[in-house]
Amino acid sequence: MDGYQKSGHAIFDIKYHVIWMTKYRYKVLRGQVAVRLRELIRQGCDARKITIMQGERRQRAHSLADLLSAQFGSE
Repeated sequence: MDGYQKSGHAIFDIKYHVIWMTKYRYKVLRGQVAVRLRELIRQGCDARKITIMQGERRQRAHSLADLLSAQFGSE
């Protein structure tokens, strides 16, 4: 059961696919805006102990995030 996280009463593997998109799909996620968005996403994830497993930027910013057991209040 490698890759799974364990708590006192559960074994789990939770991942979220998050897509960041501008309103009306305006093509502004380029250059310095894209760099700043990447920094903000990383800072927010670090503060919440979320591991970014994969990221991609095209017209939208895709992130695959893995949540740690510390984020669940049931423990």
